[in-house]
Amino acid sequence: MEIEGLEKSKFEMMINNFVPKLRFSIANLTVFLLKAGEEVLVGGQAVFEGVMMRSPGSYSIAVRKPDRSIVIKKDYLTRPSERSKIWRCPVIRGVMTLGQAFVLGIRALKFSTDQVLIGRATQTGEAGRSPTERKTEISSWMMALNVGFAILFFIVLFKLFPLLMASQLKEYFPILDNRFLFSVVDGSIRLFIFLGYIFSISKIKDIRRIFEYHGAEHKVVFTYEAREKLSVQNARKYSTLHPRCGTSFLMVVMLTSAFIYAFIPFDSFSLKLLSRVVLIPLIAGLSYEIIRLAATRESSVLNWITLPGLWLQKVTTKEPSDDQLEIAIRALDETIILENAEGQLAVI
Repeated sequence: MEIEGLEKSKFEMMINNFVPKLRFSIANLTVFLLKAGEEVLVGGQAVFEGVMMRSPGSYSIAVRKPDRSIVIKKDYLTRPSERSKIWRCPVIRGVMTLGQAFVLGIRALKFSTDQVLIGRATQTGEAGRSPTERKTEISSWMMALNVGFAILFFIVLFKLFPLLMASQLKEYFPILDNRFLFSVVDGSIRLFIFLGYIFSISKIKDIRRIFEYHGAEHKVVFTYEAREKLSVQNARKYSTLHPRCGTSFLMVVMLTSAFIYAFIPFDSFSLKLLSRVVLIPLIAGLSYEIIRLAATRESSVLNWITLPGLWLQKVTTKEPSDDQLEIAIRALDETIILENAEGQLAVI
């Protein structure tokens, strides 16, 4: 009986360690899909029990641990455009900016996950165990594995499956020999899969919490942009739907990819799939430029482009609690402190 109890205890520990890492994998893919794609004065990202806020030259992550304390991680950033002149060129600058945003987003997600796991271990008395008995932090190799899984899952779910399904439909509907119509069907399937994915994960408790912090991030950014004092009371009155959210960028990516795929001259399934993977940076860079161009035109243009993204944010953002707004405000306050030290950003 004693041996059975020991084995059961080990099994429970294994499950308790695996579940947070599975949630981390799902969150990784969500961040990969929803990360904002524009270079903004102030923006952010929701993480596990916290928010990351960033400005052009710095970032700060604020996470609330299970014991209600707040832990902060902050540092300066170097813009990709400052490293090389070629990285300032149209399309290329978008690829580099998105790459930096994605890497920073994954680091923020890892930091928040580690803090939550460490906090839970402390509360349950596991913190005093040896490292071999207690694995609370996400290791570097686990992080790399999760990112690799997210990218592979993205390619399979949003590149391979839509192309496979559209190719099967083409067998029954010869009209899809037309590359433009084929691309429209392919893009529609991709959009349907994406919406299904977003609606499905929104039912997961931890992901819903992230969506609440997502809403808190938007409310606080709105407060900052209105040049009001950063307070829970001021932030509460603003919407959770923000036109510069990564969901709006993603909808532009969907439309841009459907347009570009229509001009791919390959008939072979394997070459079509390969081209879709190879063209990911180009599509991301072009979408970045479309968002930038729209932002410099009349507001009605930007509103039209970002409208589908605003609709989708009704799922990816939720009304936050006061505690969650407090976290978002703390993250932005810490970012402002770093920027002021460099003379870059004025305190509201």
